[in-house]
Amino acid sequence: MNLLSDRVLNMSTSATLAMAAKARELKAEGKDIIGLSLGEPDFNTPDFIKEAAKQAIDDNYNSYTPVDGYVELKEAIITKFKRDNNLDYTLPQIVVSTGAKQALANVAAVILNVGDEVILPCPYWVSYSDIVKVNGGIPVEVKTSIENDFKLTPQQLEAAITPRTKMIWYSSPCNPSGSVYSKEELRSLADVLQKYPNIVVVSDEIYEHINFVGDHASMAQFDDMYNRTVTVNGVSKAFAMTGWRIGYIGAPTEIARACNKMQGQVTSGANCIAQRAVITALTEPPSRVQFMIDEFKLRRELILKLLNNVEGFKTNEPEGAFYVFPDVSFYFGKTIKGKSINNATELSLFLLEHANVATVTGEAFGNPNCIRISYAASQEQIIEAIRRIKDVLS
Repeated sequence: MNLLSDRVLNMSTSATLAMAAKARELKAEGKDIIGLSLGEPDFNTPDFIKEAAKQAIDDNYNSYTPVDGYVELKEAIITKFKRDNNLDYTLPQIVVSTGAKQALANVAAVILNVGDEVILPCPYWVSYSDIVKVNGGIPVEVKTSIENDFKLTPQQLEAAITPRTKMIWYSSPCNPSGSVYSKEELRSLADVLQKYPNIVVVSDEIYEHINFVGDHASMAQFDDMYNRTVTVNGVSKAFAMTGWRIGYIGAPTEIARACNKMQGQVTSGANCIAQRAVITALTEPPSRVQFMIDEFKLRRELILKLLNNVEGFKTNEPEGAFYVFPDVSFYFGKTIKGKSINNATELSLFLLEHANVATVTGEAFGNPNCIRISYAASQEQIIEAIRRIKDVLS
């Protein structure tokens, strides 16, 4: 008899976390590893946010929080949604969670029944598929191409819909490709969804502010999609607050109340000090963190210039987030330093072993031809990492 459940035995380990753990092991052995695998800004949390956290400690915030978040934080989130996205939400439509990952897990748990299908445009964030599966759903992967900047087309969406389709999940800006859907592109997808009124859209906008092409567009901004769209966001990326673990949703009231109910039986409310700090983060204008976005843009230009000089790396220009997602299939079937390279996973492991550079296989994101490279690292580290990659592959 198996001690563990089929649920956990059939669950994949997060590829990004696994690669980061492997890189840490090698560092502990004394190897000079450059980590370009984790989706984590390399900046410190801004001082004005840290000061708010210190004040919350001094003010003796130490008790259990409301399951769905402090009212003051929910009010700040409502203000942020209106200011940045022109979205109108009320208090019952907001749920604060322990990171955007828990927010996504809540949504899957309260909407999916066994056998329901969820459309995932590939590449997708590494945890989407397993979150869907652990809640009984069936991920339906829709392949996109680097030539189309890894974006789902209306024709592909239409072809993927079946009578069992319950949701579509996507991120914009996208992890891992950095693609950003324009308002016009989202409208064309919404036009398809008008034929299927029971499909819920989950729009993951955690990288919203790390956007190099202009205004951010949200699916919920369309009146005919508002009541069937869950907007997921948080403070991890733009505010360099990954470890603070605060995410949130704006959603139709029925879904938000269900998420509140689910969360109340799993984790209850998120960390009290982090919530107080996030009130300050969201109340201040986004310009307070613009210096990070400006630096990410410089790094994007740098890493693309360097990768374009690496034989066999096919790149496009990501429009947001802090990743590049090059097609590396040129190397499949080749032998380098006695190692046979047959897929992106083997190439990623080869680069870790021989170049001391940690990346992540695209297979984990639903695209077996690519690897994800994070440029949330200093320019000096980026230059050295790509030099190592180029040297070992040449």
